[in-house]
Amino acid sequence: MAKQPSSTIALNKRARFEYHLDERIEAGISLEGWEVKALRAGKVQFGESYVLLKDGEAFLFGCLITPLVSASTHVKPDPMRNRRLLMHRREIDRLIGLVERKGHTIIPTAMYWSKGKVKVEIAVARGKQTHDKRQAQKDRDWERQKNRLMKHG
Repeated sequence: MAKQPSSTIALNKRARFEYHLDERIEAGISLEGWEVKALRAGKVQFGESYVLLKDGEAFLFGCLITPLVSASTHVKPDPMRNRRLLMHRREIDRLIGLVERKGHTIIPTAMYWSKGKVKVEIAVARGKQTHDKRQAQKDRDWERQKNRLMKHG
């Protein structure tokens, strides 16, 4: 039996540490051909990226997609290009309300394949205070220690 390839392209693990994630939304992303090829090869970094809402549209800023060496010669790839997120008007309007009124931020948490298309999971988030981060670190260390003790008796 052949192993199924993972549909996940990239995860933003830092997002869970830096923010309280309130709500998750799936969005499509507008890509060029060379970007799709680079994503298939797993050449993406979006730990520092964020979503900006401008003129009633959502854009992904700070996402680095490294072009492949075999990229076309007539296309000049821009690895840090701002990419448009594809969402319904109602979803964008609701996100604008959350960001402007309640002071939330929108960050990407995952990038994955869904039915042959690249999707980005974005989350409405609130920034964590330093003491919250320390508590999360303690909890994670305790869970690791507890599992170690249970495993070895």
